[in-house]
Amino acid sequence: MGVASEWGGRENGEVNTPVCFKRLRVLISCGLLAGVTSWSGAQPMPAPVPPEVAIARPSEEEIAIAKTSLEQFLAQADATTKEILAKYPDLVSVRPPRVNPAVVPGLFAGFRAKHAANVEIARRGDIDLLMMGDSITDFWRNAGQEGVTNPPVAGKAVFDRYFGDMKVANFGIAGDSTQGVLYRLQNGEGEGFQPKAIMLMIGTNNGGYCSSAEIAEGVGAIVLEMRKRFPEAKILLLGIFPRADPGDGMRKTVLGVNPIIAKLHDGKHVFYMDIGDKFLAPDGTIPDDIMHDKLHPTEKGYEIWAEAVKDKLAELMR
Repeated sequence: MGVASEWGGRENGEVNTPVCFKRLRVLISCGLLAGVTSWSGAQPMPAPVPPEVAIARPSEEEIAIAKTSLEQFLAQADATTKEILAKYPDLVSVRPPRVNPAVVPGLFAGFRAKHAANVEIARRGDIDLLMMGDSITDFWRNAGQEGVTNPPVAGKAVFDRYFGDMKVANFGIAGDSTQGVLYRLQNGEGEGFQPKAIMLMIGTNNGGYCSSAEIAEGVGAIVLEMRKRFPEAKILLLGIFPRADPGDGMRKTVLGVNPIIAKLHDGKHVFYMDIGDKFLAPDGTIPDDIMHDKLHPTEKGYEIWAEAVKDKLAELMR
């Protein structure tokens, strides 16, 4: 038997793989080793996330091990590799996962007025059903153009038929994101009332700059915040609705969120429901009379939504 060491050797006639090389394989598979890193400034404070949707992140100790292993690997590199790395010192580096923007509370300045109006409604209280989300929720209040059959982005007529006799607060803000909802809950929209039920759908506007897993963390952080602020409320957590065409990158991203956030369903406080297929034709496309822009429901689309959730909401509000 030959002599083996951390850096190599022979055992049973085979060369042992150095420990640092084995670590490097793991680091690469975990995405810790990447190209140029642009990480600067103080990291913002993310909101807590439920374990059911949390992204695995390395500890400081694991990052330190990764850096040491990389340094050891580079020290053994051939002359050509060392020359390239001397010329481009950031070409190979250890890159920890970024701070997830979907869980860092923050509100776009253009939404402040709507937020202030929501806070005033919250202060007045007397709310049994809270609707929280982005434009898709916001447009429940839109009446649509008079005389137009099945107007686009117009849910008011449907809202009045299905929910008009309820004490409802619509805190949807067109264009908002998971981080915006977190901010709003923490700054007045989560105080002054205790709803019986909440209907939550959010995340489609994160799709352009967040992964499915990051958006799911954002949704999970909101659910955790709602559980803290409204401990007796039943949360109807909707899967994000389909958008765009089959195969579109944004559709893949937002629909990739749903299997993850479905894990938040506990049948006691959080009730997950995915009604997205109800908006689709058999070939997976979204008919124009349901979502004219393949994102926002028409009046017919809002009717489909209301029919899908009315019984569950009634049950949760009892």
